[in-house]
Amino acid sequence: MVLDLHVHSEASDDSRAPVAAYLTWLIKRRDERPLEGIVLTEHRHFDLGREFRDLEDRFGLRILRGAEIETSYGHMLVYGIDEAIVRRFDFSDVRLPAQTVITEVARMGGVVIPCHPGRPTVGLYAHYEASPPLDGVVAVETLNGGSRRGEDERAAMLVRRYGYRSVGGSDAHMVSFVGTCATEFEDSIQDEHDLVRALVAGRCHAVDYRHQPTSHEPGRAAS
Repeated sequence: MVLDLHVHSEASDDSRAPVAAYLTWLIKRRDERPLEGIVLTEHRHFDLGREFRDLEDRFGLRILRGAEIETSYGHMLVYGIDEAIVRRFDFSDVRLPAQTVITEVARMGGVVIPCHPGRPTVGLYAHYEASPPLDGVVAVETLNGGSRRGEDERAAMLVRRYGYRSVGGSDAHMVSFVGTCATEFEDSIQDEHDLVRALVAGRCHAVDYRHQPTSHEPGRAAS
């Protein structure tokens, strides 16, 4: 099962992309980006009351939720969020203590994955150059659809150096970016609990669709 683990909808302050538009794009381009769902990771907040059952039924794609937070070691994705985690941490705090978040979220049944770790300033790689490595990191986002030259390579260096597992996500803020990078799971992922278990167990790997031919390229027929 292939999921894009890092997607921002209009609920994030820097995106105007409706969730339905992402799903429509994926359906139309399934040959290029064979995803079976997305994980919404809005910046610095998590709405416990938000749900997407109607859209899942309409499009036949899984819609799961997490959040992107800002910590003392850079940006990180949180999965398996529940009411207890929302009460424990103020996601709007842009200097959340990374080690505390990783340890406590794991204790409460979730998992924290550093995202775009090769990115200057906000990535894990830059923080490891000045600070000791974190305990409890199980994986990092080694493929990010918005990465610039060298950023994914620095993320891969963290995997080699510390033995982290690899996941991928598009980091989409625009509809056409969804699914450019994703994560392929060995098991079917039905909900956030399945997602957390698979990530912690390492039953997944990053996949890259950025170099797939697109239906709108010159000389190619529309799909």
